[in-house]
Amino acid sequence: MEVQQTEFRGSFPSVQQCPADDRPEFAFIGRSNVGKSSLINMLTGRTNLARTSKKPGKTQLLNYFLINQQWHLVDLPGYGYAKISKKKRQEWERMIQDYLVKRLQMQCAFVLIDAMIPPQKIDIDFLDWLGKMRIPFVIVYTKTDRLKADELTQNLNAIRTELSNYWEPLPQEFITSSEKGIGRAEILSFIEEVRLRAEEH
Repeated sequence: MEVQQTEFRGSFPSVQQCPADDRPEFAFIGRSNVGKSSLINMLTGRTNLARTSKKPGKTQLLNYFLINQQWHLVDLPGYGYAKISKKKRQEWERMIQDYLVKRLQMQCAFVLIDAMIPPQKIDIDFLDWLGKMRIPFVIVYTKTDRLKADELTQNLNAIRTELSNYWEPLPQEFITSSEKGIGRAEILSFIEEVRLRAEEH
């Protein structure tokens, strides 16, 4: 699949206000500062579709982008250390969980994990919650170009080892670099397969 057309559909504060549209949706989420906006821009071939910032917590709503008039890419708020109040964080968590659990159009969540750092409890806990709620997801490792090959292998193996305490077999994964376009074709092909499968049912 090649991304030929993108259209911003809007930002929504709750799942109840999301577009009344049956087209398949693919959600992107990760810890704050994991490189989500850069990945979305890389996948869509746009430089500023999603706002990139060195300040975590810029995405605060459910942001909808219509791709090729066929499916929605949904940019979810990050979780983690964004400097927001406890009340606001709880609101975000409720909004994200409501979307992932209740939105029937959501076909798969792409959970971004920073390949440069050791396994983080907040990531493991989130993946565990997705599994318990039977929400389909895949893992996307980001920033892989910033490590030497042996360092990358070591880091990914450490994360996989931690995940193996919860998962057998391990979830499907994609290795990506927003800077170099690594993983773009694989993720778009996966989305196309899932989209076509969803439309058959």
